[in-house]
Parts: sequence; structure tokens; C-alpha cells
Amino acid sequence: MTGRELTAAGITEPALRRDYARCRALNARHGRTYFLATRLLPPGRRPAVHALYGFARFADDIVDSWPAGATLARRAAALAAVEEELTTGLRTGSGSEPVIRALAHTARTYGIAHRHFTDFLASMRMDLHVRDYADYAALRRYMHGSAAVIGLQMVPVLGTVTTRAEAEPYAAALGVAFQLTNFLRDVGEDLDRGRIYLPADLLAAHGVDRALLQWSRASGRTDPRIHAALAHTAALTRAVYREAAPGIAMLEPASRPCVAVAFTLYSRILDAAAAAGYPVLHRRVTVSRARRVATATRGAAAVTAARLRAHRRHRGPRPLHVPDPPYPADRRPGDATAPGRPARRDAP
Repeated sequence: MTGRELTAAGITEPALRRDYARCRALNARHGRTYFLATRLLPPGRRPAVHALYGFARFADDIVDSWPAGATLARRAAALAAVEEELTTGLRTGSGSEPVIRALAHTARTYGIAHRHFTDFLASMRMDLHVRDYADYAALRRYMHGSAAVIGLQMVPVLGTVTTRAEAEPYAAALGVAFQLTNFLRDVGEDLDRGRIYLPADLLAAHGVDRALLQWSRASGRTDPRIHAALAHTAALTRAVYREAAPGIAMLEPASRPCVAVAFTLYSRILDAAAAAGYPVLHRRVTVSRARRVATATRGAAAVTAARLRAHRRHRGPRPLHVPDPPYPADRRPGDATAPGRPARRDAP
């Protein structure tokens, strides 16, 4: 976390600044796309995004990778401890875990509903014992806590030009679209953990089951049935992106480029997977660095344009003509300090 971002967010207490820095490090390590897109937000809003995603990464690590070789019982106990500390932190703002202290500060600053964090942890607990989902409806119930609530948490931070209630369904849908993309990209890795996040009835419609997926993962070979099921999943995911897309225009102009870049980069993972023939059981499909940079560059240009528009609205219309009396003898019409002209410090 840069000092400029923290200062812009009004975070001045040294310990709290360190807490936010911990969240930023988690987000940078785990989420390249999210982290890149966050750079397009106004500096004062970035720490809150890092706190929200940092907490999500923190809990997800307990489920999937912390500590190595830990039993399910130990992971469940760790999640229970996190939830207990979260409850205290949200109520008092204090606690022993830096990530939770930063999260509590963000929740208080932006008025984020506490139930979103509770719902998120409920889905994390499901990951300890649920290995597959019978149908899309069952998967959507899981994704409410694991993905939709992340979008809902973000709405107050991003700001809206509509009511928050109007924007929330679109934000929730975008969270689901991002996670469905992750599920498609990470089929092989999730299978290694014993989990399948593709609806069982969708797989079965194409003649695919766990055994076939495991055979493909172990042998490195493909099967047309698996290809068809993955293409069906991609089509389902694209439909959710279309559902979410109108919500971008509901955000404050300063936030739109950030979300638009994340939307574009994540949806391009689907394009890359399709172009490669859905090799997701054997390797992770990614968007090239050059494409990520190009997309972010266009996003940065959009940020600049939005700031200029906002600045001009704030200044109001410039006069087309400067009336009499004439300029004083020691001033020229081109001087920045001449009457009727904006001071240089106010220029965009």
C-alpha cells in the first residue's frame, strides 16, 4: 500500500496502515487481475478494495493451503476462530488479526452490511466438506456467499449514480461471473483438491462424470464429451456476464474503468480457453501479459477522461467573452491571472 493511497483514504494511524498493507500484499500475490484493475480506482478507494479482497484471500487460504497438510478438523477450527474474531472486530474495530482490523475499518467507513461477511464464511465452510453440486441452482447457493457477496461489498466503495439497491443485483451477478470463470479455468486444480464446481447435471448431459474428469487429468488426454461440457459451461458463464454488464454504467464514473477492465480481462479468459480447446484439466489458461497491459492502458485513459469531465463539471462553463471593463494595462488576455480566466492551479 503506498502512503499516498492510505493518506488519500484518511488512514493515518501507523498500526492501521500496516494492517491495510498486509491486505494489499495478499491481494497482489493472489489476484493479478483484481490487483491490476484496482490501480485504476481513485487512490483513496484502493485500500478498502484491498481490505475486502485481502480478507477473502485470507479465509480462502485457510480452506485450500494453510497450513500444508492440515486436517479438515484443524481447518474448520481455524475458520471458526476467524469468524469469532470477525464478529468482535466488526463490533469493536479491534482484534489480533491485521486483515480483520482493516476489514472492520473498511466496513465501518463504507457502511457495508456485516451479513455479507457471515455469508462468505458460510461458503468457505462448505468447501471443507462439499465435493460437488447436483445442479446450477445448488452451485448458485454456494456462489452467493463465495462470490455474489463480494460484489455486494464492493458497491458502497465504488459508489453509484443510481440507488445502491438498484445496482446491487448487477454487482452480485458480476461476482458470480468472475467465479464461474475461475471454476472453468481451475477445473484441474480443483479436481486435485477433490472438488468439482461444474454442475453435475450439466456434466451428465454430455456424458461426463468425476471418473472421466479424473482419467483426463491423470492421462493428459482429452475427450469430446469433456470439451462439450466445458463449452456449455463457458456459454453459461457468458450469459451471466451479459446479465451483469448493465451495472457498470450504474457506478460512479471514477469507478467504471476499474470494473470495466476486470470485466474485460476475466471474460477474455473464456476466449483464451475456447481458442485453446479447453485444456483446463491439464494447464491453467491465462490472458497474456501484453493483453492485460493493453487493456489496463485503455482503462487508464478512461480514468483520465472521467477525471477531466468531473473537473469541468465542478468548474462550471467557461465564459465565451470577457466583457468590459477592459483589462488593466499590466495584464494581457492570455495571462493566467487575468479577470475571467481560471487560475493556472485550477487547470485540468
